[in-house]
Formats: sequence, C-alpha cells, structure tokens
Amino acid sequence: MKERRQRGRGNLVHVSDFTSGSSASRNQAVLDKGDSLATDEGNAYTSSINLSQKSKSRMSPLKCFGVELSPDNMAVAIVYFVQGVLGLARLAVSFYLKDDLHLDPAETAVVSGFSSLPWLIKPVYGFISDSIPLFGYRRRSYLILSGLLGALSWCLMATFVDSKYSATFCILLGSLSVAFSDVVVDSMVVERARGESQSTSGSLQSLCWGSSAFGGIVSAYFSGSLVDAYGVRFVFGVTALLPLMTSAVAVLVKEQAVLPSRVHNLTISSSSFIESTKQHIMQLWVAVRQPDIFFPTLFIFLWQATPHSESAMFYFTTNKLGFTPEFLGRVKLVTSMASLIGVGIYNTFLKNVPLRKIFLLTTILGSALGMTQVALVTGLNRQFGISDEWFSIGDSLIITVLSQASFMPVLVLAARLCPSGMEATLFATLMSISNGGSVSGGLFGAGLTQLLGVTKDSFSNLALLITICNLSSLLPLPLLGLLPRDAADTKNMDSELTKLS
Repeated sequence: MKERRQRGRGNLVHVSDFTSGSSASRNQAVLDKGDSLATDEGNAYTSSINLSQKSKSRMSPLKCFGVELSPDNMAVAIVYFVQGVLGLARLAVSFYLKDDLHLDPAETAVVSGFSSLPWLIKPVYGFISDSIPLFGYRRRSYLILSGLLGALSWCLMATFVDSKYSATFCILLGSLSVAFSDVVVDSMVVERARGESQSTSGSLQSLCWGSSAFGGIVSAYFSGSLVDAYGVRFVFGVTALLPLMTSAVAVLVKEQAVLPSRVHNLTISSSSFIESTKQHIMQLWVAVRQPDIFFPTLFIFLWQATPHSESAMFYFTTNKLGFTPEFLGRVKLVTSMASLIGVGIYNTFLKNVPLRKIFLLTTILGSALGMTQVALVTGLNRQFGISDEWFSIGDSLIITVLSQASFMPVLVLAARLCPSGMEATLFATLMSISNGGSVSGGLFGAGLTQLLGVTKDSFSNLALLITICNLSSLLPLPLLGLLPRDAADTKNMDSELTKLS
C-alpha cells in the first residue's frame, strides 16, 4: 500500500515576546540583556519543538511484509489469522468422519467437497456487501455477523451433531462464515491493491496469507494433542470461540456509515436496489468477458481442477501406518510453518517474477516431488533407513512451500484486475472460479478413489491413484500462454478495467 504520510512541513513556531512593555526608569542595559535572554530562550524553545517534531517525523510506522499496520490492515490480518487458527478443528473433523461416522475415503472427499460449496458463490456475498449496507455499514456489520455464524456452527458440532448429514450441514455453515468474512476483507485488500505495482500488491497478499499461516502455526500442534487428550467434541467447543475474534475486530475497520434517507426510503429503495443490481451485473459481465481476464481465469480453473488424493492418504497414514492425532498435529505444525516460508519466499524472491515462469517451475517441481508419496505407500523409504514419520514430515514441508509460493500469484493477479466500485464482487468471482476448480479436483479425486477400489481398509491401488493425480497436474501447462506475459500486461488490464468501470 502506498504510504500516504506527508513529509514534515515547515515548523513555524510563534514565540511571544518575553519582554513586557518597558518603563522609563528601567536601565537600557538591563533591557538589552533581557531582550537577549528572551531571544535565546525563544530560540531554544523553538529548537526544542523543531527537534521533537523532526524526531516524530523520523518515526516509521510499524510494518509487516512491507505493509503499514494501520487499523484497517490490522483488521484484515486478524481475520486471516482467524482463518488459519480455525485449522484447530481440521483434524478433529477428519477423525470424526472416519472414526465416529465410519465413512470411506471417497465419502469423506464428497463431504469435504460439498461443505466447500459456500466458497463457490462468493460473488453473491460480494454483491450483498457492496450493495446492501447492514445497519448502515458494508464491512463492519457483515464481519460481526460472520463471526457469530461461525461460533454457532461449531457449537452445534460440539453438541447435537450425530450423522453425516447434520455434520455436513454444520461444516457447510462454518464454511459460509469464513467465506463471507473472507469476501469482506478481500474487498478491503483490493481497494488498496488497485492501481498499485505488482510488488506492492504482492506485499498486501503476503500480509494476508502470512497471517493465515501464522494462525495455522498457533493451532497446528494442539489440533492433534487436544483430540488425543479430550476428544473431538471438546475441540469443536474450543473452536466455537475463535470466530468471535472476527466479530471483535470489526471495530477497527474505518468506514463511513451509510445513512439512508428516511423521506424517500419507501418510494425509491426498491428501484435503487434494482438499479444497483443491474449496474453490478453489467459491470461484472463486461469485466469477466474481457479476454485479459477470461483466459487467465480459465487457466487458473484448469490448474486447480486436477484430481488429488488427500482423503485416501489420510486414511492410509492413520489406518495403515498408525499415525496418531498428536503426530498428525506435528505434521500440521510443520506444514503451517512451511506455508509461512512459502509466503516469505514469494514476497522476497518471486513477486516481481512473471507469472508464467512461477507456474511452470512450481508445477513441474510439485508434480515430481508429489511422486515421493509413492515411496511412502510402497515402503521404499524404509529401505533407505528413513522412517515413515520423518519421511512424511519432510515430504509435507517441501510440497507445502511450493504450493503456497505458486498460489500467491493467483491472488495478486485477481486483486489487481478489480475495477473501482465492485471490488468485492469481481474478486470474489475470480476466487470462486478458482475454488470451483479445487472442489472439482477433489470430486475427481473421489471418483478415482472409488474407481480404483481404495477404501479405509484396502490400499493396493493407492500408489496408482497418487501417480495419476500427480501426472494430471502437468496437463494445464500447455495453456500457460493464457496468462499475462509480465507485470506490464497486468498494468494494462488494470487501466482498461478502470475505463470500463
């Protein structure tokens, strides 16, 4: 974000005359001396104020990832932190679906995909936030509501849920809470990123995802140890407290209240809403159909839509290798730290690198390193004297670093494409398409898992499943030409969209 601090203006200090009106009997020498002392004192006073103000002007604001931590930015960082720390319940949910509800890997993948549906309609939340102020605010009120909704969902998980359908509904409700708050803070981010350089936009996204990764680190180890010690219901209850942080930080958001006219409210509110709806839909359609947006978005969807085998690997590591919740919490801790490292690598080395190069290198490396899971499944690592635990930790660390570093440019590109006045809507649309690709990849993976006969007890074809999933990640590479060639292309896109808006 551009620094808007003004440089120190001329420090003009008016010092009143320390000498009062002289009497006729006062000695002229005394007058001269008094004038001299007064001048010296005045100069000293002026100098002191100048030094104080210069000292203040030299004080730099607190920064993180090169971004000034203003109240608004603090609110954004905390909301992303909450998203990361909600990972406390991730292992609990996985073990609950596996052990309490006795679901197969394919069923678990379907439940996970279905509960991700709120992330596919993010444009709706963006439109609501941009167009319909709640209690006079477009940002604050929705953050408060999202936090309360998330707390409710996890309270239900901790108490009443006892079937896969009710569990799916509550997980979906919690996902809706996070998705809505994500749209709200993303709109705040793109308001700052629009018109900025790729480097500055990258710093903003690094702050967001660095905060999320830090939240993941905070909750990672306890996500497993608490399941071991107290069970999944207890973890759900603790998690219910975390979304309330989102509600609390809403007070940090600087936002002017929207005061509707009471006189004309009844007569023009409906027509204003309809007109606003039409305007947003037209802007969204005009923006999305532009080739400079459509083709990069198509590539991102295809890049995310390749199948993956995460659910099958979770069942293999717990049922076959005997990994405990506490150990998986340690793995989660490592991956959270790796995610933060990935953000740091992008922010330091890659934020000025063309998108095509980043995607090419990270996709090829990620596909090659993903094949190391075959070694874990076949036991090849043990032949080299590497235990399953250490191999799993190292493998997760490297893959997570690459994944996070390759996903950051997606966020930067999407943020810089959003025209003024519909930040939340368009950014949410682009991210929903990306999320749709990810959900599609999960469903494709579930279908392959079912087709190859991988169940909670049978893993004979798991190596083949992993191989197919990893090789399929290379399929979008011939379409790299759909992405902008360099940062100048994204600048051109940004200016064109500003004209269109």
